[in-house]
Amino acid sequence: MIRFENVGMRYGMGPEVLRDVSFHLAPASFHFLTGPSGAGKTSLLKLMFLANRPSRGLITMFGQDIATLPRAELPPLRRRIGVVFQEFRLLDHLTTYENVALPLKIQGKREGEYRADVEELLAWVGLGDRMNAKPPTLSGGEKQRAAIARAVVAQPEVLLADEPTGNVDPEMGQRLLRLFVELNRLGTSVLIATHDRALVESAGAPELVLRDGRLTIRG
Repeated sequence: MIRFENVGMRYGMGPEVLRDVSFHLAPASFHFLTGPSGAGKTSLLKLMFLANRPSRGLITMFGQDIATLPRAELPPLRRRIGVVFQEFRLLDHLTTYENVALPLKIQGKREGEYRADVEELLAWVGLGDRMNAKPPTLSGGEKQRAAIARAVVAQPEVLLADEPTGNVDPEMGQRLLRLFVELNRLGTSVLIATHDRALVESAGAPELVLRDGRLTIRG
């Protein structure tokens, strides 16, 4: 599904932040992405979300070489990927419910088809009583949970999550992990970037470990 072969990446004329990175994510796989701050985790996720292109090497996603893919063909690929950004990227003029339902609305679904599912998901992440609130009134943890719900609501083929439990307590972190595991059971490939060792150890999934821009696989 996603394959990196000897990928390098640099910003402008600076040094490489990723060096000779190679790995393969199979359909319905579950991995953690770990490593110290500044190791290149966010840069790797941006490549996988097609926000950046590599400086060298080969990246294939869904059978396509992204280096040669015309820009007009990137949005359809991105819609197959759910992403939880550290900065959340919620739309301030929409309610929590509307933010979470947005991927389904973009797919052309009618509200009657998805309203019950969105409400159930919001209740699961502890936002059942905040459905009509707008992002400026939400706490950091609430924004994070809304962003997670939005990323998973359409059951994407791939889920990329950047520190998804960074602003929640351990109990909610484990609850969110169960949500990711269930999504994976339904067929989504999941990659979670995290510093939370308790989260990693409780799941027992393989790790992609980044240090100084180089990747090794553990487990």
